[in-house]
Amino acid sequence: MTQVKRFTPILTGTHRYEKTLSTRGHGKGVIIEAPILAYLIETRNGRILYDVGCDYSKIANEVKRKKFYENDGFEFGAPTMSEEQRLPNRLAELGLLKEDIDVVFCGHLHFDHAGGLCEMCHADVHVHKAELESAKNLEDEAYFAEDFDCPINWKVFEKEYSLIDGVRAIETPGHTAGHMSMLIELPKGKPILLAGDAADLSENIEKEIAPGLCWQENEQMAIQSIRKLKDIADKENAQIWPNHDMKFFKSKNCFPQFLS
Repeated sequence: MTQVKRFTPILTGTHRYEKTLSTRGHGKGVIIEAPILAYLIETRNGRILYDVGCDYSKIANEVKRKKFYENDGFEFGAPTMSEEQRLPNRLAELGLLKEDIDVVFCGHLHFDHAGGLCEMCHADVHVHKAELESAKNLEDEAYFAEDFDCPINWKVFEKEYSLIDGVRAIETPGHTAGHMSMLIELPKGKPILLAGDAADLSENIEKEIAPGLCWQENEQMAIQSIRKLKDIADKENAQIWPNHDMKFFKSKNCFPQFLS
């Protein structure tokens, strides 16, 4: 029986960029606005955050913003993130302190998913071994070494596992070396399958299009992970949630309310 009580998607910022960053080889010249999300999973035995968004200081501070985002590696510039959207402030709107989060689960360690670790140093941080190694080696420009300068309580895993009854980590490499998705069984209704960046948009799922950035250019690995998510969704009667699809997010946004 699932231990999940509530599930809350949390908008932590937005980023405008060319669609090809989400759909490999498709959408050249089309600019999209993508939500940057964290997901709060409240269980009978603690609280889990899937992803933690960006480091606010690298966006709000002009010197840091120039260093990290205004360079050749970031053609489309910095994300947009307000003080209100910092995770501690979002959690406060839900009546929670950041210390009320027991586990941060990083689907992967790119800047828009793990940058906020600096605000969650008290929690255990779950990550795939291959992902942590890839991030420490800075295998692509979306890893910021400085995101990991703070004290982090890493809990490193090498395969799929259950965090608690009703919450399961799913291996979906391709976008990055150790990307992980998450299957969440709610008390009622269909389970939610968080794709993470294995599928930015609904289009990635429906048309089986790889994300724009693929680890070591392994497009086929990314497509295999999309197909794996679809197979799991069929088997579990789950709904796949793409991670950077604004239209999909708006259809599900209930903040500060929750799904249960």
